[in-house]
Amino acid sequence: MADIAVDIAELANRRRLCVRASLSRRHLIERLFRAGGLTAIVIALGLVATLFGMMASKGAPAFMQATLSLDVTFDPAVITVAPPPARAAGQSEADYRAAMLVWQRQVTLANWSAIVETAVRNAAPPGFEIDRRGALALVETNERHRLRDMFVADPGLLGQTVRVDMLASANTDNWLKGTINRALPDSRQQLSRQTRTLADTLLAEGKIRFAFAWHLFTNTDSRSAPAAAGLAGAFVGSLYMMLIVIALAVPIGVASAIYLEEFALRHRVTDLIEVNINNLAAVPSIVFGLLGAAVFIRYFGLPMSAPVVGGLVLTLMTLPTIIIATRSALRAVPLSLRQAALAVGASPTQTVFHHVLPVTFPAILTSAIIGVAQALGETAPLLLIGMNAFVASIPATPFDQSSALPAQIYLWQGNENRNFFEARTSAAIMVLLGLMITLNALAIFLRTRLERRV
Repeated sequence: MADIAVDIAELANRRRLCVRASLSRRHLIERLFRAGGLTAIVIALGLVATLFGMMASKGAPAFMQATLSLDVTFDPAVITVAPPPARAAGQSEADYRAAMLVWQRQVTLANWSAIVETAVRNAAPPGFEIDRRGALALVETNERHRLRDMFVADPGLLGQTVRVDMLASANTDNWLKGTINRALPDSRQQLSRQTRTLADTLLAEGKIRFAFAWHLFTNTDSRSAPAAAGLAGAFVGSLYMMLIVIALAVPIGVASAIYLEEFALRHRVTDLIEVNINNLAAVPSIVFGLLGAAVFIRYFGLPMSAPVVGGLVLTLMTLPTIIIATRSALRAVPLSLRQAALAVGASPTQTVFHHVLPVTFPAILTSAIIGVAQALGETAPLLLIGMNAFVASIPATPFDQSSALPAQIYLWQGNENRNFFEARTSAAIMVLLGLMITLNALAIFLRTRLERRV
């Protein structure tokens, strides 16, 4: 009996040791799993921080741009125009406008480049020699048009000297920011030696300063005046497209999901529809661009480079995502909720719209906003419908030609003035990422807020 008791005790001890060893392995595996998950999170956050850091370091200089403070004299010897016509008694509005257009045409023919050149020479140190081309190269080319518009708005400026802040040219901005190697010989520099010296001198004297580039958000794209190029036209074009996506993709996608999940009978047709929806969600976005070019532009005759075409293409691309997300939210609702609603006498339609949808509304809203945010950053389908064309105007309607933020980034990335537009491209990417992050944050906020109410 004693031997049997010893054997039992030894067996129990062995089992205890095996259990402890097994628990130790399990705890070790659990710690390794947690460490691996934490490491993956840290790596992911590090990569995201690196991405944003690179974009911020490259794009931040573009938000500050060199600006010249010059004393501009509206010289009557250069602006040789008569006073603006006054509206005579009994003169029609059309005749008065025609007379004003004739006067404005005369103002445009004035030598505004000479006005800019004189302002630059007056700002230079006494005795500083610079030719006409070098003086004009210091200032952005469209500033002479701004002086003309100032005079048209206020003809009383004739003969006066006023302080005007003018944008420095893109080459001047590059030189002052150090994006051009100063050790390069004159033959490889974009500005003459006199212009570079004058720029450094005016910067040291405080006549050139770096100010926030508000025109990046208020101006349209420009090839003749790259320093004044902005995102206004592309931003409005993207806004029109997002409004079209919200107006079409969200209601159609939600309605389709509700019908397929709650009301459609299970047969081959609905199965085929479900398979096609799942397949469309995995189709590359460039295929939707080809479809939009073939159907909306060639067949329906809609204009190229128009936000309405881009909105329709992005609607087709976003629909499968919204439908799948909405159906997943509907499936997550417990069956008991539907049964309870039917038990108290609610019809199937009332059950869906009065009891099921209010529960799933936060998830549906979140999926819709995320789908719209994803569509905002798409580039490939927009390139195929012509939205990478150069458009130097803000679209008044969705049927006007326009660009979009992703397409504008694509255009600036390929610009020949790499030294200037590399930072401008990164700044545009920061704006686009900011909009997408804002939309995603809005989705999270609305979902949390609505879930509390539910």
